[in-house]
Amino acid sequence: MGLEKFIEIAGQQFVRENLMSDDFLDFLQENRRPYETMIAYYRCAIMEIETKFKVLNEQFSLQYDRNPIESIKTRIKSMESLLKKARNKGIALNMAAFEEEIRDIAGVRVVCSFLDDIYMLADCLLSQDDITLIERKDYIENPKPSGYRSLHLIVEVPIFLQDEKRSMKVEVQLRTIAMDFWASLEHKLRYKKNIPDSEAELLATELTECAQVSAALDVRMKEIRNRIALAEAEHEEEKKKPQTIGDVLLKKTIYH
Repeated sequence: MGLEKFIEIAGQQFVRENLMSDDFLDFLQENRRPYETMIAYYRCAIMEIETKFKVLNEQFSLQYDRNPIESIKTRIKSMESLLKKARNKGIALNMAAFEEEIRDIAGVRVVCSFLDDIYMLADCLLSQDDITLIERKDYIENPKPSGYRSLHLIVEVPIFLQDEKRSMKVEVQLRTIAMDFWASLEHKLRYKKNIPDSEAELLATELTECAQVSAALDVRMKEIRNRIALAEAEHEEEKKKPQTIGDVLLKKTIYH
């Protein structure tokens, strides 16, 4: 039997034994409407968090003439992802258990310009009186072994429905452009399966080294930004200094 035919038969068997099982079909039938309702609530929660960051970005643009946020991305886990996570964690197959036990069903990723913007924006979000911090994981101070860096927050935010208020959990990831670039490529490369183990180990080492270069780039860009800001501040201070008679005479000599 050829490899392609074997894979096709194995795939069909998996569908029969798992996706077409009575338990799975019953779950889909019983939970379709509750699932759609739950996902709608999470969309509302995402809109609340996204709006808060957009307001902060606009405020900084008005006050400081700069935007700390480069982009905002959002996502909601698919039914397939939820079922896989529930199976791995031994979570009961019902929407209430999903909502209680799975904290990252809704996600908001905020890509920032500079390293210190991450912590500034996180502090601004968490200082708002309708936001409750559930969990904080700082993979910038403590990167993962792969080199992955990002600040992860699990927060609760209220959504206001027609006749009730609900608290919904949202995972917020804050990272710089360099962190996002590295994580995006690492995610794509990690799922390449047809690679010998020896080569996979070498590639993992390469990716870790690239993460270190990315981290160094973030630090250097922040330092350059600070030097530019300092130079601009010193120039403004120089302009504010009172002019002496000698300065006035010198200007007249130059321009006349």
